[in-house]
Amino acid sequence: MWEETVKIKGPYHFDLALERQSIDPLNWVDLQSRTIKIPIYEPETEVVSIQAIGTMGDPCFIIKGQNQKTKNQVIERLYEIFQWHVTLHEINDHFKQTSLKEIFERHRGTPIVLDISPYSCLVKCIIHQQLNMKFAMQLTQTFVHTFGFEKEGVWFYPSPEKVAEIAIDDLRNLKFSQRKAEYLIGLSKMIASGEINLNELKGQSDEEITKTLVKIRGIGPWTAQNFLMFGLGRPNLFPLADIGIQNAMKKLFNLEKKPTYEEMENFSKDWHPYLSYASLYLWRSIETAE
Repeated sequence: MWEETVKIKGPYHFDLALERQSIDPLNWVDLQSRTIKIPIYEPETEVVSIQAIGTMGDPCFIIKGQNQKTKNQVIERLYEIFQWHVTLHEINDHFKQTSLKEIFERHRGTPIVLDISPYSCLVKCIIHQQLNMKFAMQLTQTFVHTFGFEKEGVWFYPSPEKVAEIAIDDLRNLKFSQRKAEYLIGLSKMIASGEINLNELKGQSDEEITKTLVKIRGIGPWTAQNFLMFGLGRPNLFPLADIGIQNAMKKLFNLEKKPTYEEMENFSKDWHPYLSYASLYLWRSIETAE
């Protein structure tokens, strides 16, 4: 066992981050104790806990893990997942001059939190395609409970090698569509065989990664953009096809109907180079609506 205290530069509103993480039933979150348990996949599977003991302005965390040998790698990965290296103060200042000023004040310090692994991010994106959020989360939870594994109360997604061996009918029995089952198994086979290396994508540009991903059956621009944002933490993505963002903009700008792509691009011109944060805060504006 090991324990480490990590301090980062504020603002960083861990409680709001946990609130968003708690929406997903697969995440182990305790809002009262300000704690989240994270499944670590590499270099070894283990469960790591993070507890906030600081404030938004002076963020501080106690991290507890199990394997002393992998401690540094785990902490480095946590920095990546929770984007502890990003200066949210600069981003907040940028949006003070934009039409998103009020939303950024209301949700000040909310970070982008990455999915636990690039593979689980893609799996979730494929499952969530063209489904309402509630059913998408239920289906993802059923998939992970059926084919993944649990450790210390925390659920791990199945490996691409395991998913590559699943029969399409087994996913159909879980209420997957035929195509979605084919997409998920096909993607997993490509990763398991080494045809696609998700770790290698990290060093490529957004355009290069998108070009690679959209060649894969079942992955279009929306999935590629979500992967860039929540799989890799890229800061300037704005998925125009996302219904949640469309609804949030309709509400924010008092539009009679959902905005067109052209209208969305016009509204978002001064949100660069932080479009990913604009996307997150727009989602938050309707997720937290009374």
